Amino acid sequence: MRMPVYKSHGVGIARRRIDRNMQDMTHQTQPADAAATDPVPNVRFAADEEYHGLRRVLTYGTYDLLHYGHIRLLRRAAELGDYLIVALSTDEFNKLKGKTSFYSYPVRREMLEGVRYVDLVIPEETWEQKISDVQKYQVDVVVMGSDWKDDPRFEALRPYCDVVYLDRTDGISTTEVRSALNGGSVHGR
Repeated sequence: MRMPVYKSHGVGIARRRIDRNMQDMTHQTQPADAAATDPVPNVRFAADEEYHGLRRVLTYGTYDLLHYGHIRLLRRAAELGDYLIVALSTDEFNKLKGKTSFYSYPVRREMLEGVRYVDLVIPEETWEQKISDVQKYQVDVVVMGSDWKDDPRFEALRPYCDVVYLDRTDGISTTEVRSALNGGSVHGR
């Protein structure tokens, strides 16, 4: 049975139940170590008529200390298509970037999966995986915050998909939240 794409406030609330069923099915057939490294192994959107014709949007980030700036970015990214994929930086990748997250990857993933705009969360493990992500998930648009504008790692995706940079939400950042938690203040509350 073909399930419809539900829209709420112009945002695709697309097939979370199907994704979770697909995850359950693929985890049952994969070795334990494969399931641990790829949360949705062997997803083939092209072969699944439920996903045919969806405009897929992909964004990358750490999403630590999830705040309203993140939510607004995710909402605006979701408005650009029907299906939003978030590539979430793993703890190991964050270490390579010189970052330390307050929350672990599994907790950050769980939080993002609870955000209504997000349809699928995948691991971001290297800078180099972006082209393969776009191809594997048949992405139409990659969306990043404007602070990444003209970064060659995202500009290199232009032959494969559209690349859109969205303005950041004024008055909030994870850095500001960390500062506030350590005795500073956060604007825009």
